[in-house]
Amino acid sequence: MLNTPRNVALGALAGAGAVGFLAGVATGGARKLAAQAVTTAGHADWLEALKSEHRQADMVFDLLEQTTDADVGKRKAGIQKLEYALTKHGVEEENVVYPALREADQEAAAKHLYSDHADIKTFIYELKEMPKDDPRWLPRLRAFHALVREHVREEEEEIYPAFKAKMTEEQNARLSKSMQAMG
Repeated sequence: MLNTPRNVALGALAGAGAVGFLAGVATGGARKLAAQAVTTAGHADWLEALKSEHRQADMVFDLLEQTTDADVGKRKAGIQKLEYALTKHGVEEENVVYPALREADQEAAAKHLYSDHADIKTFIYELKEMPKDDPRWLPRLRAFHALVREHVREEEEEIYPAFKAKMTEEQNARLSKSMQAMG
């Protein structure tokens, strides 16, 4: 290849693009590590970790609710982020917290929360499949957010505080450790 000004400019552009891509990957990885820090820290409390994850998902919802039908790329990327965050969070709760609720004779609460997770998975599927420029997309997202907000409210204000209040320090530490291993 000749070192013409055009080829030098194209090479520089390609190099800058590669650097930008790598920086984006590194930043995304750092963001992922930071988002998981609360649940992976050895001393993290299971309830505080879940609350942090709730806030992170809520921020993604807020950003998605600010989009317009023309923001197809933002909606597609945002729903993927939301799917990842809620799936990770759901695995922690479904495999660790809800079984612990059942062991503590709170079967009805565990079943109710698990049922909400089924609805959440359905909403995610619908929003991923629906064209992102569909005028029904944003109202559907808002209905989804309302469901998640109510689910979070029940967990944070009713079910989890009562559950945690009855736990010993050892039980709390064991649940936190199990959730960290799952997350």
